[in-house]
Amino acid sequence: MIEKEYKLSRTNEKAVEKVIFDENVHYLHMVFNKDEGLPEHFSNSNVYMTVIRGCLSIGLDDQGIHKYEAGTLLKIPFQTKMDVKNLHDETLELIVVKAPAPKN
Repeated sequence: MIEKEYKLSRTNEKAVEKVIFDENVHYLHMVFNKDEGLPEHFSNSNVYMTVIRGCLSIGLDDQGIHKYEAGTLLKIPFQTKMDVKNLHDETLELIVVKAPAPKN
């Protein structure tokens, strides 16, 4: 078989899955319920964040929190301070792609 198959979990429980983590790209699948999210951090690569379901609440650098609904793709530059949260009742599901893959 030439291709390699990956499965994403289909859950409503909190999850941060490292689906592909190689020298080319980091591909993550994340699920957060209300008031869950990631610790505030700086992006270690260019980040492409797709909202699959729910509503993403995200603060970048010193700007206020912006909200993005399902079907939205964000491009976040390298070394941007990120505060990623679900502040809504509906489960939030994200696909996060880091390209190029971080060196650290």
